Amino acid sequence: MALRHLLLPFGQAHAPRTVIEGIGPEMTQMKSEQIIIEPVRGWQVINWRELRDYRDLFRFLVDRDIKVLYKQTVLGFGWAILRPVLSMVIFTIIFGNLAQVDSDGVPYAIFSYVALVPWLYFSTALSASALSLVNNTEMLTKIYFPRLTFPMTPVFSKLVDFAISFIIVFVLMAWFRIMPTARVLYLPLLILLMMLTAAGMGLWFAAMSVQYRDVKHAMPFLTQILMYAAPVVWAGSLITERFGEVGRILFGLYPMVGVIEGFRSALLDSGPMPWDMIAVGTVSALVIFITGLFYFRRMEATFADVA
Repeated sequence: MALRHLLLPFGQAHAPRTVIEGIGPEMTQMKSEQIIIEPVRGWQVINWRELRDYRDLFRFLVDRDIKVLYKQTVLGFGWAILRPVLSMVIFTIIFGNLAQVDSDGVPYAIFSYVALVPWLYFSTALSASALSLVNNTEMLTKIYFPRLTFPMTPVFSKLVDFAISFIIVFVLMAWFRIMPTARVLYLPLLILLMMLTAAGMGLWFAAMSVQYRDVKHAMPFLTQILMYAAPVVWAGSLITERFGEVGRILFGLYPMVGVIEGFRSALLDSGPMPWDMIAVGTVSALVIFITGLFYFRRMEATFADVA
């Protein structure tokens, strides 16, 4: 008699199913056990019950990312402050002093730093999420757990760097004597949009990177293009001046445009809150995230084979 043990995904069956196959009346003592993991069928994109069951693993991965990032470094978490500060100094010298880029009447140093804080979170979370599967092939091929935890881990772990670097914003605001406005209450919404954008794009590139290893080499160039496409070193008001309101709305399809301009409006009072860009960017981010989930789920069955 042979025993075949079928372990179905969470949501389809709550207990393993055992199939007994008889091979003769003598009932030989030969036994074999086979565990089969099948993908979830239907339109269910996120198996919330499965994610809940593996929440301890997710917390472990987030904690591991935080600890490993600055392990055996002299400055440790100081790099979370030094990196955006050095970028601010370089941008101020090149774009603020030499190129004389308009900064909406705000000192260019804090103008660029307020944009760098959400941008550096987005770029680092996106890069780490895109390479999360190929950088963990041993776990991917040997242990079963929700694959979605890998690209989602950097989206949360990079919030630590974001929070640390955000402290300097208030230091610069005090130095330049800029008072925050009541619009700072909208910052949590902008942070959620920032995380949603990083998660959605991360899902797309994580799934593609398993099959196409070119993604690993293309990510540095892609993030650089995305940075200059976003109003990090230049003011978002230039879009309206050159392309009008229609161009402004179309440019808002890139969600980080609304996020960065929203940060400047809330913290520096550089202009009214760009609700039109934020609304368009939210719709765009939701589309990217939902389609990314479907694409990730479609490719999930091949991850272990290709990796």
